Amino acid sequence: MSSVVITAEDASVPRYFDNRVHPFPDVPYRKELDASQKSLKEKEKGSWKQLSHEEKVALYRLKFHQNYAEMNKPSNEWKTVVGGVFIFFGITGIIVWGQRHFVFPPKPHTLDDEWKAMQVKRMLDMRVSPVQGFAAKWDYDKNEWKK
Repeated sequence: MSSVVITAEDASVPRYFDNRVHPFPDVPYRKELDASQKSLKEKEKGSWKQLSHEEKVALYRLKFHQNYAEMNKPSNEWKTVVGGVFIFFGITGIIVWGQRHFVFPPKPHTLDDEWKAMQVKRMLDMRVSPVQGFAAKWDYDKNEWKK
């Protein structure tokens, strides 16, 4: 891998880049022109009505690399972002599963449905909050919840 050293002279040299906000770059896209491009540049100095559409496009491409439609064209970067998010969620899921399986203790027996049913029966037998609370919603004659 080679390293690129930028000197102070190189830093002050204007470089070409496409930008929608600043549409006119400091330097043209093509600096070195071949013979056909040089003749096209000479033809440019004359009347533009004599130029064909292809020649006008070729002249545009000498000055600019992309037009606005090409600059605004959507990229496929969203695929990379979505893929990264899915990878992140996958790794997080594996970590959470590992912690639940290997790190956390087993679920206490007080969270079982059987235990909860026994707790409710015990609270009803003790008549907890018989005026406005828990036991007030139980019909003791019919042994069912009031409607």
